[in-house]
This record gives sequence, C-alpha cells and structure tokens, in this order.
Amino acid sequence: MPIPQSFIEKLKYACDLESVMSSYVEFKREGRNKKCLCPFHSEKTPSLVLYPENQSFYCFGCGAGGDVITFIRLIENLDYPSAVRFLAQKAGLPMPEEEKDTDLSARKSRILEMNREAARFFHQYLLSEQGKAGRAYLASRRLTRKTVTTYGLGYAPDGWSALRDHLRQKGYRYEEMEEAGLVAKSKKGDSYYDYFRNRVIFPIIDLRGSVVGFGGRVLDDSKPKYLNTKDTPVFQKSHILFSLNLAKKDTSRRLILCEGNIDVITLYQAGFPNAVATCGTALTEEQARLIAQYADEVVIAYDSDAAGQKALSRALQIFSRVTVTPRVLSMEGAKDPDEYINKFGLEQFKRLVDGAEQASDHALNNAVIGCDLDTDEGRLAYLNRALPILSGIPNAIEREVYAGRVSKQTGVLKETILSQAAALSRRERNRAKRREWQTVQSGRAQYRDPLDPKRGEHLREARAEEEILRYLLAFPEEIGSVAASLAPEDFVTDFHRRVYEVLLSAPAEHAADLSQMSAQFTPQEMGRIAGILARGNGVSQSKKQCDDCITVLRQYRGKKTPDEIAKMSPQELAEYFKKQQELKRKKTDH
Repeated sequence: MPIPQSFIEKLKYACDLESVMSSYVEFKREGRNKKCLCPFHSEKTPSLVLYPENQSFYCFGCGAGGDVITFIRLIENLDYPSAVRFLAQKAGLPMPEEEKDTDLSARKSRILEMNREAARFFHQYLLSEQGKAGRAYLASRRLTRKTVTTYGLGYAPDGWSALRDHLRQKGYRYEEMEEAGLVAKSKKGDSYYDYFRNRVIFPIIDLRGSVVGFGGRVLDDSKPKYLNTKDTPVFQKSHILFSLNLAKKDTSRRLILCEGNIDVITLYQAGFPNAVATCGTALTEEQARLIAQYADEVVIAYDSDAAGQKALSRALQIFSRVTVTPRVLSMEGAKDPDEYINKFGLEQFKRLVDGAEQASDHALNNAVIGCDLDTDEGRLAYLNRALPILSGIPNAIEREVYAGRVSKQTGVLKETILSQAAALSRRERNRAKRREWQTVQSGRAQYRDPLDPKRGEHLREARAEEEILRYLLAFPEEIGSVAASLAPEDFVTDFHRRVYEVLLSAPAEHAADLSQMSAQFTPQEMGRIAGILARGNGVSQSKKQCDDCITVLRQYRGKKTPDEIAKMSPQELAEYFKKQQELKRKKTDH
C-alpha cells in the first residue's frame, strides 16, 4: 500500500527543505528566496532557487525541481520509497508499515543484499588457502592486512561457478545474479557463469555504505586488465567515485583524483585518506559535480603515460565547468603515485601534492615544450599554442596574470596578447552560435518535449493549461470552482491533464502540496511542475486570467476538422456554428 499522506505531512514538517539542501549546497539570500549553484548540472552562476514559502526548489538552468523528497531522489539517486526512508531516518521518524514495496525498490534491496554476500565471499576466499595468489599480488603492492580489511578486498577464484553456486545456496536466482552483474549468461543462453574470475576484487561502496558494485584486476598482464560491474539498478559507473565514502570524511576540502583503485588504496595507506578514482570510465561531468560537493580543490594524479595525459586533458576541460579548482600533479621520474612514493619517499610526495600546478600553469608549461623562444619562429609557435589557453580562462585577473607571463617569455606586449585572446574567444562564441543556427535551419533541432509530446503541436493550449495549473497551485481553494467549468478531458496535453487530475483527486488540505504529489510523478516530472509554480513567482494572477485560459481550452475542444464538418448534417452544422459564435461572444465579453 502507498505511504500514508499523514506520514508524508509529518515528514515534510520534520525535514525543512533549506536545512536538508544545505548539507549539499551553499545558499545566498536573494530577497525572500535563496539561490545556489545547481548540483545537478555544471554552472558557475547560481540558477537554482529555493522558495521557503511553499518548500519547493527549481533550477532555471536545467529544469530540476520539486520538493524535499524529489531533491533527495535526485541527489542520492534513490526511488521514492527509499528517499522517504532516507529522510525519515534523518529526522528520526519510524517508517509506517508498508504491505508491499515498489518493484524497483525491492529489486534494488535484493541486489544490495547479493552484493554484500558476494563481498563476504570474495574477502573470505582471499583469506583462505585458495586465495594465496590474490594475497601474493596484494603483498607485491605492499598493502597491509589492515588496509585489505578497511577496503574489504577479496579474490575471485579461477573457476566458472564458485560465486554462482554460493549465491544459489543462499536462495538467489540466476536471473537476479545476472541483473546484479555478478554472473553472465552463456552465448547459447542455457547457463550462467561467474562474471569475475581469477581477479583481485575491489568492492565499490556508495556514500551510504552499501556495496553497489565491484572492480576486478587480473594478476598478470592479460586483458582486460580491469573489469568493473556493468551498470545495474544500484550502480552507474559514471555517477560514482571509488573510495569517496572514506574520502568525504577528510576535512581538507581537497581531493586527489587517481586513475586506478590501487593508486587510491596506496595513497590511503600512506596517509592520504582523500584519494578517489573513477570506476572504469573517463571522468564524467556527473563525477566532477560530485567532487565539487566535497572539495574546493582537486589534485589530478593521473599516470604520466600517453593515455594518462589524454585523460588529464579531458578532465581539465570538465573541471573548467564546475566550481572546483583543478591542480595537476607532475610526477617526474615515476609513472604513478605508488611508484613515486616508493622511489622518492612519502615526504617528497606530500610536497609534490602541496605544490601541484594550477591547470593554466600546467597547460602553458606544456605549450612551451619544443618551442625555441630564442627564435621568432619558436616564439610564434608558442603564442599560437598559448592563445587558446588564455582565451579559455574565464577569470579576467587570472587571464591577465598569465598573459603577463607569456609577454615576458615572448617579448610581445601583454595588451596585444590579451586583445588577441579576446578576439579568439569571440570567434569561438560566434562559431558556436552559427553551428546552433545551422542546426535550427536544417530542421535537426525541431522542438521535442519528452515529458509532454503534444506541447510542440499545441503551444497556445499548453500555455493556457500551465496558467490554469499555476493558478490552482497558488490558490488551491479555487480548485472546486474551476473543476465545475473544466473537465480533465478539456486538457489538450497528456502531462498537464495528469497534473490536473491529481489536483482534483487530492484532499482539500493537501491539494497543492508538492510533497503529496511527488509519489505520483518522476523527479523529471516534478521538475516540470515546480517550474510551472516557479515561473509564476511574484506574478499576480486573477480568476479572470484563469477563466480566459479555460475558454482557450474549451474553444479548442469545440473545433472540428474540415473532414468532420463535411460529414455533418445541416442540423448538426447549424448547431456547431451556433456554439462557436457563443464561445466567441464569451471571449469578447471577458
């Protein structure tokens, strides 16, 4: 059965939206409301607004919005029941007994149970006689027993069915194991086999302490070197960082971003608990935004080989779009942090981290490599490499400082360099605009609304529907009078009709309460509803405006297509035109 409305009401009062969001974002006051940088997309200017009076939020940049439950669903990647449970635990409220959980929530719980059992199996196997090969590999990486226990490291035996058979004995079905990414189906489709075999296992743990997936490393040079859990209902590689559950406890507001799990664990053991790594993917924007929630500065400690430097270039581009300062660790004489520490010692590595280059420093230092600054040709080559770097620095003061450095190196006036960088920046913006316009002109950018597909075909009616919904969300006491003259069938777009039906069916005291509506809509749909409400903030609305919008919908419903008119009898035709005249008079009278 659904969670009782009385409990949701109690939860709403116990979990003030501003208080909950403040654990994730930093607010600035703007009149009666508050603003912050949106945690759901990359931005440098705050576009998310909190509305304390109706306990809602809305981002004018990406469209995320809703109530406190929606926020937790988005920020913690939870379904509705799990988000309610998360908030209830935070507020110290016991959850009401539920007869039946949602299917997705039940599947997620089942997968997390399987993952926990698999992690125990892998860890125990590592410590057993059969796990000797795994222990030898970890010993070769100088990892202590304490570190192995802290990370729950394990070993997957060199066989095809050890984990599968173990989980089957625990009562799990093969189909469930496959959904969790723990087994794979044979090509013939008639059997299942262990996904991880003869590998050291790294459990991947989320911020709530749940095992959501695994990484496995081979013990030799065979390929693939690393194997990670495929995306499952509880695990998305692009949204999680290895060891962030431990790194978030560090108070330095600095994270060290490594390439691999072993680098992270080595740094943790060496006294750097703030190290994290991506899980088998290049850095994504979602991971960069996650880092920005826990750090003001990120030190990128990628390998010094070609692949590492390519990944570094991509990471710097992504970090330029979030509010975190990237620095680059240049490990001369070593391939990765583990090798550097073993060669030069822990103290030298600490100094290296503290003195890590800023991103612009690193880029300019690389740009000058191979350019002979004693020749005109070399200086010109360096300038051609440096100008794009300078044009991409958003901070004017920082750009001027680096332009001064390039000026000293090349003998070209700083003002000339700044002027050229500004011109390059303008040209790039103009190119982007031209590309956008060409896309529009070619017809490739036709308007499509995945939430409300009919909106593009019926913009006039859709806007009228939004005005009606906005009016009812602001004045729920008017729902009865509007319902008397407007049926759900009068709505043209399906999404707006659903919202209207929910408003009509809700108890009078909760009619326009977003917390009561969020159980019936996805987070994306809640964002659309919050947007309708937010765009009316500070705009006066009257019953007359609402009535005008009702007339627009009724006019549309009254219209007939040319084919329908052609099939009418003379009497039906006369009646039809009479109704159209009446609607026109009503519109004129208003």
